[in-house]
Amino acid sequence: MPEALQSLDFILYHTEGCHLCHEAQALLEQAGIAYRLQDICDDEQLAERYGIRIPVLRCNHSGAELGWPFDLTLLLDFAGA
Repeated sequence: MPEALQSLDFILYHTEGCHLCHEAQALLEQAGIAYRLQDICDDEQLAERYGIRIPVLRCNHSGAELGWPFDLTLLLDFAGA
């Protein structure tokens, strides 16, 4: 597995109770991509930035973001797999 997929270089912006966020998490797990969760409700600026866009996956190295909707193919392309 490529190093990028093993690291926690990906952040999934989400919020509790978001069914789309749960779907995104399932895809990340299916793809074997390590990530950390960031609840946007914990930060006013994040809530303002991502409030109507979640789930959003961000790559820390490039700063690139993948917004919902995405499928497994788009996710793997984004992650460089």
